Amino acid sequence: MADQQHTLPEFTKTQLALRNGQDKPQIWVALDGVIYEVTDSRLWKNGKHHEHWAGQDLTDELKDAPHTEKVFEKFKAIGRLKAT
Repeated sequence: MADQQHTLPEFTKTQLALRNGQDKPQIWVALDGVIYEVTDSRLWKNGKHHEHWAGQDLTDELKDAPHTEKVFEKFKAIGRLKAT
């Protein structure tokens, strides 16, 4: 998967923010520089999962989450978060 991540398109934080489940139909979240499509997940309905909001880089927030980044393996990586 690491090799595939380098070929993924880059998106800005602004583009990510628009995929929050409110502004556009897609629901995206970023973790460790990778953007995941979570639109079809019932756990991200309306762009919210517990206290986490879609359209954001959740890397820092998920450091204290009860699960690991392995949970994102079931979601499609659709892009990389452009470094600012």
